[in-house]
Amino acid sequence: MPASSHPFRQYLSLILLFAPALGLVLFLGLFGSHPRLQLGGPLWFPWQFWLMGLAGIIATIGGVLDWRFHRDPLKLQLSKKERDAEAAALGLGGVPMFLLMCSATLSEQPNQWLIPILVVLIYTVVAICYDEFVFHLRRCGKTETMFHRMLVFGNGTAWLAWMHFIYYR
Repeated sequence: MPASSHPFRQYLSLILLFAPALGLVLFLGLFGSHPRLQLGGPLWFPWQFWLMGLAGIIATIGGVLDWRFHRDPLKLQLSKKERDAEAAALGLGGVPMFLLMCSATLSEQPNQWLIPILVVLIYTVVAICYDEFVFHLRRCGKTETMFHRMLVFGNGTAWLAWMHFIYYR
């Protein structure tokens, strides 16, 4: 079986879509009582975490709908290059960003994490722009554009809420 048609490769971006939500639940489960978090229970979470959750849900729904949209044989199928570009944005941008944000959240000196976070943010934005401008600019209709906006703006809002929690609480 060629690498491009391997079932795992077709599901990689879908798996990576759920990584932030599952990672955040795991992070809060492991470190929820850490002095830097002082969360207590879900009802007592700061507003930033509620916004992260809501925006993350919107982003995940948009990502899943977009992933499903491309599995319809009547719709445009993603090329290997496009699938790789999306996986690079999610895996090489999103995963390191999540780990850096967790580290900054728990750090007594979160400012030391600011430059690495911004470097990964820039990479992630460039990777998303590459995907949007190279593969989607002229091709996407209203439905697919809406899914992309849900994904990008949902994740962006969740990131900003987390940054606010880390640096301005």
